Amino acid sequence: MKKTWLPAILSVFLTTGCFTVGPDYKKTEPPVPARFVALEQGVSRGDRLPQSYLDTWWSVFDDPVLESLMSRLASQSIDLRIAKARVLQARAQSEITSSGFLPEGSVFGNYQRIRRRETPVSGAAISSAEDREQNIYLAGFDASWEIDIFGGLRREVEAAAAEVSASEEGLRDVLVTLRGEIGRNYMELRGLELRIGIARQEVKIRRENVEITEARANAGFVSELDAARARGELANAEARIPLLDRSMKASVHRLAVLLGKEPTALETELFSLSRLPVAPPDVPVGLPSDLLRRRPDIRRAERELAAATARIGVATADLFPRFSLTGSFGFEASKSSVIFRDQSNFWAIGPSLRWPILNLKRILAQIDSSKALQEESLARYERSVLMALEEAENALVAISREKNRVKFLEEAVRENNLAVKLAMERYVAGVQSYLAVIDAQAAHYAAEDQLAQSRLAEALAIVSLYKALGGGWHQASTTATTGPIE
Repeated sequence: MKKTWLPAILSVFLTTGCFTVGPDYKKTEPPVPARFVALEQGVSRGDRLPQSYLDTWWSVFDDPVLESLMSRLASQSIDLRIAKARVLQARAQSEITSSGFLPEGSVFGNYQRIRRRETPVSGAAISSAEDREQNIYLAGFDASWEIDIFGGLRREVEAAAAEVSASEEGLRDVLVTLRGEIGRNYMELRGLELRIGIARQEVKIRRENVEITEARANAGFVSELDAARARGELANAEARIPLLDRSMKASVHRLAVLLGKEPTALETELFSLSRLPVAPPDVPVGLPSDLLRRRPDIRRAERELAAATARIGVATADLFPRFSLTGSFGFEASKSSVIFRDQSNFWAIGPSLRWPILNLKRILAQIDSSKALQEESLARYERSVLMALEEAENALVAISREKNRVKFLEEAVRENNLAVKLAMERYVAGVQSYLAVIDAQAAHYAAEDQLAQSRLAEALAIVSLYKALGGGWHQASTTATTGPIE
């Protein structure tokens, strides 16, 4: 009669009815406003943004040096290399987890030389004890296959896949952050160059004033006090340049390090005649709902929530028994010449059960811990959405206010420039003291410096806006070493 027990065992396992314990993850999007509140006509608009516009947001500044820096980032940044390595790690870990669906096994082999001393049966002479030596040859393999009846392994694979996606979004988030950092430091560099130019112009005018006042003091038209004041103002103007130059060098060094180069590697390239990039007059923004699709940190938080939800199922599966099908096959013989013959083989196969029910308290605590982790991940997801909205609204307010501030400061520069001319004419004519000239020039150069800072702040606000909108990543930028990420 044929043996039918092996198919019977398999049918029991396969027809038991596998199911997956733990909650199923359902993606839900937090509520967001229909439009940004801080939109202002003539400054920003809520049109839906095309993908290509956000991918290369820095092109709105029309600056070839900035374009060059951005184009080199994906291939040179050390921070991106670190993030890409994390993606590879997560993918490899996911492959390890998925391999749990496959049987596990190993090949074994052994040889032993055994010596036994055997005592004769009752009635024989006591002195007739006999020594026996024997060879033992053993070879074969064993295997075990865990049948995922309650879905613990499936939940673990689900969590690992979500963690891979989270790491990929982390890579994108690093890229968005780095592009924002390059944009910010480049704008600061050009803004500092503009401010240094203003300071040098002030030094030039102050030096001319020293020559005029000293000549008039020597001629007896004014007192030495006016000459001393002029020299003091010259020294104050010269003292501002080293401080600005220090900050400018720091921006250059930071840009080089962001591109994976030594701090001084870009000095020749960046210390060139250039201007502070002009902000576009009207900035398209898109809709708040686009943030959920575009922001990598929000996408990463959502994937981390999915992984945490699956981990509840992994912990819950420990409440149920685990079934495995184990078996072995091999050969054992006392002579190497017959080890692989039929009479030397052996085999064993059968089901096994493991149920760590005595660890119930620990398992329940692990389930509670997994649920708490899911709640934390949900809160992090909701917080990331709120922070994204906050950053976008703040950037829009900054753009609007700085545009208005620039208009007032431009008027202040014009009027203060006129005041300087009138004060100098009255001073040369001898009808006004040099103190009026000092006050007028101080107000003029302070207004020019504030105008430069306001124009820089406007450009920085636009950089912050596109960073807040999740701009700066696309398929080509995130697949240099990790394969497709989409």
